[in-house]
Amino acid sequence: MAQFAQVLAEIGGFGRFQIQPLILLSVPNLIAALFTFAQVLVVLDKAHHCSVDWVKNHTLNLSAAEQLSLSVPLDADGNPESCLMFRPPPDSASLEDILSHFFSETQPCDADWDYPENKPLSLLNEFDLVCDRKHLKETSQSEFMAGLLVGSLIFGPICDWIGHKVLVQLLLFAVIGLSTAFMPTFELYTALRFAVATAVTGYASSNVTLLTEWIGPSWRIQAVFPARCAFSAAGQMVLAGLAYDIRNWRLFQIIGSAPVLLLFFYFWVLPESARWLLIWGRVEEAKQVIQKAAVNKQKLSPELLSQLDPEKKDPSGNALDLFWHPQLRKVTLILFCIWFVDSLVYFGMGLKVGDCVDIYLTQLVFGAVEVPARYSSIFMMQKLGRKWSQLGTLVLGGLMCIIILFIPADLPVVVTVLAIMGKFATAAGFTISYVYSAELFPTIIRQTGMGLVAIFSRIGGIITPLVILLEEYYAALPMIIYGSLPSAGLLCVLLPETRGQSRKDTIEDLEQGSHEGPRSQRPQKKKQMPQKSFQPKGVTAVSSTSDCNQTSAAGDLPKYSPGYGRDLTPVRCPISNTLR
Repeated sequence: MAQFAQVLAEIGGFGRFQIQPLILLSVPNLIAALFTFAQVLVVLDKAHHCSVDWVKNHTLNLSAAEQLSLSVPLDADGNPESCLMFRPPPDSASLEDILSHFFSETQPCDADWDYPENKPLSLLNEFDLVCDRKHLKETSQSEFMAGLLVGSLIFGPICDWIGHKVLVQLLLFAVIGLSTAFMPTFELYTALRFAVATAVTGYASSNVTLLTEWIGPSWRIQAVFPARCAFSAAGQMVLAGLAYDIRNWRLFQIIGSAPVLLLFFYFWVLPESARWLLIWGRVEEAKQVIQKAAVNKQKLSPELLSQLDPEKKDPSGNALDLFWHPQLRKVTLILFCIWFVDSLVYFGMGLKVGDCVDIYLTQLVFGAVEVPARYSSIFMMQKLGRKWSQLGTLVLGGLMCIIILFIPADLPVVVTVLAIMGKFATAAGFTISYVYSAELFPTIIRQTGMGLVAIFSRIGGIITPLVILLEEYYAALPMIIYGSLPSAGLLCVLLPETRGQSRKDTIEDLEQGSHEGPRSQRPQKKKQMPQKSFQPKGVTAVSSTSDCNQTSAAGDLPKYSPGYGRDLTPVRCPISNTLR
């Protein structure tokens, strides 16, 4: 009997066969970034005032400036009020009374708004997202984040049934993305944004799962996450340039979504997951795909291939186990806080302070800073360990938000620089969260645990735009929240360090480990002769303790693996349900 992990070890865990799907599957991340952050750039504030019908229809023969002065009051700076108008005079009012501003009572705008700058069509001026409708901008973004959560819940089971070749998600990208450009109301636009968000996170789920099942354990994190992050960052930079050149939101939506139609050749060139085929008993199809993957090495052992048999799904623990055992409960609750705060501050920095100077330039820099942030997190985890890296990035991100509160409004460049530093810290913190969480959860419960912390991350994303609405009551309140909540990072002090530590296979391993001191302080056990385990000739054993073996992200794999010689089946990456 041979397992797929043995076959993967023989054909090579990373080579020409894996590089092709790695590049192809990273390309749609460009478009996913457009969907996620586009609304920041297509709902920009513009000068506006009430559109008053009675003064336009009245036969007064007045100029536009005179009409404005009769219908809209002025604010303290001498500009027309954005959301107030003079109450219309009765039909019996004389011309003298009207011209002398005798009717000076004000009321909220009762119909449409005028936009005197005559800028290109945007979501704001087409759907009047101003005054009492201003909150729709944030609630729409919140609904998009809710779509990411729903997509992560429904596409996991769907992809387990139909496979992981991402064709369904790409089709939804194209159809829903293009349809959004033709919506006649903002409510329909928001509904389609929710739908496309489910496709975005569904694509991320299949994307990571497919790649991690074809790439060997020692290469998974170094290959998959840098590529995904680089393309996602490039997508944010492309978004800034595209939005700067194309100010009409409908044309922008079409140009941003149409390139997906060019990717349907993926149906013929992307391999299906051989492990998924084996789980469903389609052994011959799996063998055909594996033979194509043998280009990494010139020869694949026919004996090993002939021994390939259907595989069983990996067992997982119950979600209640996360709260039943004291040490695991403490780890779970702290990770809930970390993922929630990570997401809240990450998206808060992007949505709240992205327009301090030039919004297009700021978004361009926000995208560019993602790449060094993600890669630097690997260096930090190597040198500082997971615990202190996680704590430091969270606290630094919150500290930048607090400092911004004390910067005068006439220094927008300083605010932008601080925001970029905060974005750098939170982006690095997100990467560390993936690695640290996967190392803290025992193998038996890892997939369930990572799924739950991902849900809390999505909840943080949903709440982020709603926090921005609080500035209506106190302008500094959103930044106070974004700055104070990361103090939850101090809870990392209560977590164990996992750098260089062996993975915990069972809950008992974690509970017992919590009562032991550091390795250097533990009593030395008597040396025992290693037990023999069966291993086919010429095959390298691969540990099953999760692809999610994110230890390799920091480049310091443990010197031994607890799964060696016991279970050669790779565990599917549970973090695939999470997108950034």
